[in-house]
Amino acid sequence: MNKLTGKTVLITGGGSGIGKGIAQSFASEGAHLILIGRRKTILETTKKEFANPNLIHILQADVTVESEVNSVFKYIENNLGKLDILINNAGVVEGGPLDTMDIATWDKVMSINVRGPFLCTRAALKMMKPKGSGRIINIGSLAGSRVRANTGPYAASKHAIWGLTQVTALEGQNFGISCSCINPGNVMVERRIGGKRKMDKEPMMSVKEIGKIALTIALMPPEINLLESTILPINQEYIGRG
Repeated sequence: MNKLTGKTVLITGGGSGIGKGIAQSFASEGAHLILIGRRKTILETTKKEFANPNLIHILQADVTVESEVNSVFKYIENNLGKLDILINNAGVVEGGPLDTMDIATWDKVMSINVRGPFLCTRAALKMMKPKGSGRIINIGSLAGSRVRANTGPYAASKHAIWGLTQVTALEGQNFGISCSCINPGNVMVERRIGGKRKMDKEPMMSVKEIGKIALTIALMPPEINLLESTILPINQEYIGRG
């Protein structure tokens, strides 16, 4: 308990799904959390679920909008003084056959899943470099290495996240900053409850399992980085899936 007391953690998409699961794990260790998302009502509801809501800050922000991201980091600087850990979690899953996909779908997924993490990472590095420490944890996907049909923009975005992770780790290493990527398999998030798609009937994990992995990374000695981790139900197809 309280292994993260005094640590300031920003979680994008922290009001629901995997982000909420990670927030709950970090809160159990006394972290000071900043949860951001586009839907304020969801953030407000989530905040009420924590045992110590005084340690939870919620900010409505769209990670694809540069000015809103900059405002979040300005808030952290003015009110909390530092950022120790960034969790780039916010994301969207949309797709369809490539030959009939409209450009708006492609642009939406790439903007939320790639532009957003870039904007947040850029701002985080500016805060972390002067103090010589920090962790950035990106939420990738099995789709970053094993794709499904009709998931073009999502699969491309998660491949991009793995590339961003590696570059961030490389550029941060001389400043005491690490960057990791967690690649979850099927997770039972809100959108999958009662889902009728074939993939919604596959083996699932809870968001708590992802929270445990993120917490494990966060609690590592500062000179150690778990660069990449893959977590999935043992019965979920992975190697050779299509």
